[in-house]
Amino acid sequence: MTQPVHPEARIGHVHLKVADLERAIAFYSGVLGFELQQRYGPQAAFLSAGGYHHHIGLNTWESKGGTPAPRGHTGLYHTAFLYPDRAQLADALARVLAAGIPLDGAADHGVSEALYLRDPDGNGVELYRDRPEAEWPRDENGALRMVNAPLDLEALLAEAPAARDGAP
Repeated sequence: MTQPVHPEARIGHVHLKVADLERAIAFYSGVLGFELQQRYGPQAAFLSAGGYHHHIGLNTWESKGGTPAPRGHTGLYHTAFLYPDRAQLADALARVLAAGIPLDGAADHGVSEALYLRDPDGNGVELYRDRPEAEWPRDENGALRMVNAPLDLEALLAEAPAARDGAP
């Protein structure tokens, strides 16, 4: 066994090649709510949550006007965005549905609840929340036992902050 990476190591950001910068900003900022931190000329932008320098980089340096990679080819499967709790995941679902963006799927994995969709460039996007570790399903030996069960989207939507506040 090799020496494991330090347990506090994290993925700091994702940087995506996109065909249309404005369209990508409209999705990641306008729909998902990430804040535009900086533009790098007309070809790149950096967005984040909470004022961090960037969680998402977008650029058209090699991809302006390009097309999504065809199915069956290697590349990024999806980028996953971790929400702090179920209410915030519900808010993300409400934003996606209000924008008319279809879901590719939704799942309860036991350890997490996840929504799957595509950005305007065809890149896979996962929006998810983790359950507390004490609730993770385990077998009799303590090994993790993730599942792939259906996620009740109506119940999730009912937990969106706007739904709880009585907003339409």
